[in-house]
Amino acid sequence: MRKILASLIISSTLVLAACNTVQGVGEDIESVGRAGEDAIN
Repeated sequence: MRKILASLIISSTLVLAACNTVQGVGEDIESVGRAGEDAIN
């Protein structure tokens, strides 16, 4: 479980570091939310 959590934190950090603007971060978070909804449905 710790390895999974560490992987998520590292990948989240990399994704956020790749965003140059606050708008970009918002779009990335929104796309992750959509992907999560698609996975659940």
